[in-house]
Amino acid sequence: MDSSSALIVVTGGSQGIGRAVVERFLQAGYAVATCARSAPDLAQLTADVGVGASARLHTLPADLSHWADCQRFANFVQHLGLPLAALVNNAGAFAPGRLQDEPADGSRLREMLASNLLGAYDVTRALLPTFIAQRQGHIFTICSTASLMAYPNGGSYGIAKFALLGFTKTLREELKSQGVRVTAVLPGATLTRSWEGVGQAPERFIRPEDVAEAVFSAFSLSSQAVVEEIVIRPQLGDLL
Repeated sequence: MDSSSALIVVTGGSQGIGRAVVERFLQAGYAVATCARSAPDLAQLTADVGVGASARLHTLPADLSHWADCQRFANFVQHLGLPLAALVNNAGAFAPGRLQDEPADGSRLREMLASNLLGAYDVTRALLPTFIAQRQGHIFTICSTASLMAYPNGGSYGIAKFALLGFTKTLREELKSQGVRVTAVLPGATLTRSWEGVGQAPERFIRPEDVAEAVFSAFSLSSQAVVEEIVIRPQLGDLL
């Protein structure tokens, strides 16, 4: 699709990996629609990208752990009236801890599933008819290396990330004959707010911009090729 007339949708785009993805596609000339829970953070993003890019940036405060907000954001995207070039399911939440220490009522698991799996599922399902009707487009899910292996203190977060990768694999199989590409992105420790206060040097982490560049590179391939999974780790390996 021509970047001047196509839309990139990024959930959780006000900070971290999501923000880096938003900025990378704006830099390439695409219109971008994004959401985040914090309206001030979205306003700051709009101010930071500059006047030229901000004209192509469309933002909506929304908490995608709630079904109604997922539908509201999908409607916002559709009413922009632009062809959908890509959806990047990035919104999520991290809460460390052991399963055995989580609340007995299962609330931590439900919280992690809502933030990391169901939001991606609901937004994707709402926009999927458009992608299928177009017979083109690209759906990314920002998973984690926690989607591949269990970590100490991963708890329900790890369960949700395993499920998100399963969701992505299922999408890939269902959509391969309908012209829609699907990619799982699995970064290790990335320099975002989730790692604040851990006492590690910034050089020990992946830069969000590197993840964004990997997404953009996979997106930029011809329609005859798809990168199914992108695994990115810090050069010195995982932080456990």
